[in-house]
Amino acid sequence: MSTRSRAALLSAMAAVAALSLSACGNGGTSGGGGNTNFVTGNNGIATAPRGERAAAPDLSGKTIDGRTLDVADYKGKVVVLNVWGSWCGPCREEAQYFAKVSKAYEGKGVQFVGINTRDTSTTPAVAFEKEHGIGYPSLYDPTGKLMLRFRKGTLNPQLIPSTLILDKDGKVAARALEALDDTALLKMLKPVLAEK
Repeated sequence: MSTRSRAALLSAMAAVAALSLSACGNGGTSGGGGNTNFVTGNNGIATAPRGERAAAPDLSGKTIDGRTLDVADYKGKVVVLNVWGSWCGPCREEAQYFAKVSKAYEGKGVQFVGINTRDTSTTPAVAFEKEHGIGYPSLYDPTGKLMLRFRKGTLNPQLIPSTLILDKDGKVAARALEALDDTALLKMLKPVLAEK
């Protein structure tokens, strides 16, 4: 193998490794670039002040079980959006906590919605939700187009898993770019739920 071929192969391998790391990570921080007016705390949760939150984009489509869902229909409730894939180890770790907290907050002004991404069919996604006791709907987004609808420089999902909290007006109030347990999830949810 020539030096040029070896260099090209190493570059390609490095690019694949970088994509793999961003595809399913155990955390990280991102400022989003520019003057975003949001703060990432030492707990890895980024928040935006109430008057400076960006509206969530159109998040609608088919769910993994073939129904139609539009997140905008949940205005008036706090929405917990969790971006996940059945192939993602950290997603499997956090699923039990999302199932637990979603059941505990059922009927309390909170709606959980998943965004399943990069699964090539709905079969593994449906099996994942059944295995982990997930009772809330998940939009099926195999190519990540829903994630790309978030404006750059806002609290947007950049990794898998990512979790966003939308306030009662449908604006992004908080974001975590890592797997969460129930304690961390509640630290994100409770302050937004308490807003009048």
